[in-house]
Amino acid sequence: MHITRRATLATLAALPFAAHAEDRPIRLLVGFPAGGGTDAIARLLGEALQVSLGTTVLVDNRPGAGGQIAAQALKTAAPDGTTFFVTHDHTISILPLVLKHPGFDPARDFVPVAGFATFANALALSGGTPAATLPEYIAWVRKQGGQGNVGVPAPASVPEFLVKLLGEKNGLGLLSVPYRGSAPMIADMLGNQISAGVGSVPDLIANHQQKKLRIVAVMGQQRQGVLPEVPTFAELGISGFEELPYYGVFAPAGTSPAVIERFSNALAGVVGQPGVRQRLAELGLSVGMMSAAQLAARERAYSAVWARLMKAGGFQPQ
Repeated sequence: MHITRRATLATLAALPFAAHAEDRPIRLLVGFPAGGGTDAIARLLGEALQVSLGTTVLVDNRPGAGGQIAAQALKTAAPDGTTFFVTHDHTISILPLVLKHPGFDPARDFVPVAGFATFANALALSGGTPAATLPEYIAWVRKQGGQGNVGVPAPASVPEFLVKLLGEKNGLGLLSVPYRGSAPMIADMLGNQISAGVGSVPDLIANHQQKKLRIVAVMGQQRQGVLPEVPTFAELGISGFEELPYYGVFAPAGTSPAVIERFSNALAGVVGQPGVRQRLAELGLSVGMMSAAQLAARERAYSAVWARLMKAGGFQPQ
């Protein structure tokens, strides 16, 4: 009897989610404020995962520093299957390139779980900016003395590099104004405190559709399905921004393969639900599952692209 009990306990300890862990909430860390695109995506997935996994799923916003604070929280989280990180390229691929001491190493401190979508960044104009296209905006800035402020969701980010390139290509003094995420940036754009901003389509799409902001150009090799009327930067003669960023889920290093597989399978099932898939598409995402290995490969490839672009532009880590 004693031996049987010990064997039973050992079996329970080996399960990916033991019975007591099933009752513990799962945290989805988000590195940006509530109300932004990443937050909306995480909450949509969290609601569906709660049903699929049969346990409470909570979104834990840790905004600031372009997701750096949330990434550091993931690094120190227990690898017990109760903490995951819903994030995009900036935190995982870009921050380690632009910061000397980001406080985390994705390859060492995290383990990929699954990717579920790609998306495009875009340039949007505030309602009070008298321009309807990118060329009109450039002409308007010239009339203002060639100087202009453009909001970006985080410093040393892809949006900031885009602003720099736009200014250099057109002989303008465009200054990036970094925010703690897209939500406060968009709030200032809606209040006409800033004339333009660069953010993800998921962050900007609702206000564009409500005609409160105007998206005038998107990154990528082709136009976005949710914005067929908006040209790409490449169409407008601005190359180098064709590689699309991604959304994925990561777990703390040391999380067991069984836990990773279970969560990945649950995520695939959720993303495959017509209602969830449609809502993600409406948010401006191109939905497509990536396995843990595929997400890791995409992260490496995306990092390599931007490492080359930064080196060519003379950017030095801060």
